[in-house]
Amino acid sequence: MSESCKYKRYIWELPVRCCHWINVVSIVVLSVTGFFIGRPYSFASSASDFTMGWIRFIHFTAAYLFTVSVISRTIWAFIGNKYSGWRAFFPLATVQGREKSVKMLRYYLLIDKQVPETIGHNPLATSAYVVLFGLYSVMILTGFSLYAEHAPLSPMHRALAFMYSLFSDQGMRFTHHISMWFILGFVVNHIYSAWLMDIKEHGGEISSMFSGYKFTVKKED
Repeated sequence: MSESCKYKRYIWELPVRCCHWINVVSIVVLSVTGFFIGRPYSFASSASDFTMGWIRFIHFTAAYLFTVSVISRTIWAFIGNKYSGWRAFFPLATVQGREKSVKMLRYYLLIDKQVPETIGHNPLATSAYVVLFGLYSVMILTGFSLYAEHAPLSPMHRALAFMYSLFSDQGMRFTHHISMWFILGFVVNHIYSAWLMDIKEHGGEISSMFSGYKFTVKKED
């Protein structure tokens, strides 16, 4: 179908787009500062310059921002439109979702040449997002558990007491570190997939995360 026959549709609401870009910035900042925290290196000329202190402060600030964003996105999954709703993240629960997933899998396996049009999230991508949010939860819990160790009697430390029974201190650090690499691996795949779908569908996949609008062949979903 020609480009003139495509319909402009509002898919991604403002809270979804805001959470997406907050997560992007937060993950970049947390990854960079996390490397320095894991292997400290001071750029300062003296101890009074407090270089690592500032790096830790930036890391913790980004962690709070990231946590608020993840919680906000989770809440929006219950009050937002159908494209951002929690049902979209479990496509295998319905017959239609399973059919769409099979079609998309056939395309990814190079069995079919024509990419199936997806209005909202790719059905296979949404399944991956469930795993991703699981990794987010692990990062948040292990990160704040490590952070709370500086004040053993604090409310945060007591609230996260179950984490200290599940992990040793070194195990918690390793889990926090390896989860970051899994998230970065997802980021690489996510960028490539968005770029691929943008080229194949001509629906404005990437620009939709700025404007909220996509161009689709179908007038109604």
